Amino acid sequence: MAGLHKSEFSNPIINWIDTRLPVFTMIQKEYGVFPTPKNFNYFWNFGALAMVNLVIMIATGIFLAMNYQPNTLLAFGSIQHIMRDVNYGWLLRYVHQNGASMFFIVTYIHIFRGLYYGSYKTPRELLWILGVIILLLMMATAFMGYVLPWGQMSYWGATVITNLFSAFPWIGPKIVTLLWGGFSVDNPTLNRFFSLHYLLPFILTAVIFLHVAALHITGSNNPLGIDVKSPQDTLPFHPYYTIKDSVGICVYLIVFGLFVFFFPNVLGDPNNFIPANPLQTPADIVPEWYFLPYYAILRSVPNKLLGVCMMFGSILVLFVLPWLDTSPVRSARFRPLYRKFIWLLVIAFVVLGYCGMNKPEGIFVVLSRIATLYYFAHFLVILPLLGKLERPLPLPESISHPVIGGRGGGPLPAGAAAKPMEKA
Repeated sequence: MAGLHKSEFSNPIINWIDTRLPVFTMIQKEYGVFPTPKNFNYFWNFGALAMVNLVIMIATGIFLAMNYQPNTLLAFGSIQHIMRDVNYGWLLRYVHQNGASMFFIVTYIHIFRGLYYGSYKTPRELLWILGVIILLLMMATAFMGYVLPWGQMSYWGATVITNLFSAFPWIGPKIVTLLWGGFSVDNPTLNRFFSLHYLLPFILTAVIFLHVAALHITGSNNPLGIDVKSPQDTLPFHPYYTIKDSVGICVYLIVFGLFVFFFPNVLGDPNNFIPANPLQTPADIVPEWYFLPYYAILRSVPNKLLGVCMMFGSILVLFVLPWLDTSPVRSARFRPLYRKFIWLLVIAFVVLGYCGMNKPEGIFVVLSRIATLYYFAHFLVILPLLGKLERPLPLPESISHPVIGGRGGGPLPAGAAAKPMEKA
């Protein structure tokens, strides 16, 4: 016969709940005493920041949806009603609007940390794949949300991006018709995008739950990229990293607040203050800044189908990254050549973003093609070759060695040899 769970909490109410539904025991196990590498730096804060941002986006989105009208005749006016007539509606909208940009900022830094420290390598391949799925869901959610204000850039952005699917032979036009709900971007399109924009964050939350569960199965990576060998290498998550994350969250909220209260529209497009007009095309159609690198890849190729394939391929290549990188060493701290190439990748990504915000002419076409070529060469050519050609620096014996004795990658004790990455 099943018995009650034995709870160790002294509070009688918590104890009563926990004996019947041990949620507090689970939280204590996963976020209290969970052993975590002792050498985390502040790059490891950005996962927690992304979680905080998701909660902010869902909370503000629910309240905005209460006053939004998903109708082509009423959508633009309902946004103005929220901004002017709803109590603190301006605050809700500016937090939600700038929260999308902040979400992508912390996510891109989170991805960079994974690339730099090799967090996608064995045994964390599935953890990384779930992270790429999260990125795709974020992009879909953000794109559909950008259409909802029904301004000029919203309308024409939706028209241009959804039309990209028509490049695929046979099935492409049917996909476009399905997305539009008709033969042009109109009321059915806005309704579908509103429904999906409301639904996808909850699917995103479920995938994030799997992402965190996979993390707690394999354990966290660390700046040295070596496995935990003893309890001496770890600290309990609470209070050490809850405090450290709290510091990062405070700094993040200050930056967030600066955007919301002082520069609320600096990351937006002025054309979106004009109601959507199907008869007047804006002089230059550009997506939000966080899509600009992929937009530049699309425009760098003269063939439409090839451009669309390369745009989607720039994200899909991340799914197979754990198998493209053949080096036995995780962290770039011990990979002198990889450390240079990863910064070249960052530069190429920034250059693509800059080219994406300019018209595809002159030097910007040349730069976008060079940056696109390097982007794909980094993953498909350089990484596989580096695993065979690069000579990594010696790895420390354990996490505790560099923490106690100095920065990782320094001289090892006499007789110690470099060790390849160990499998968990």
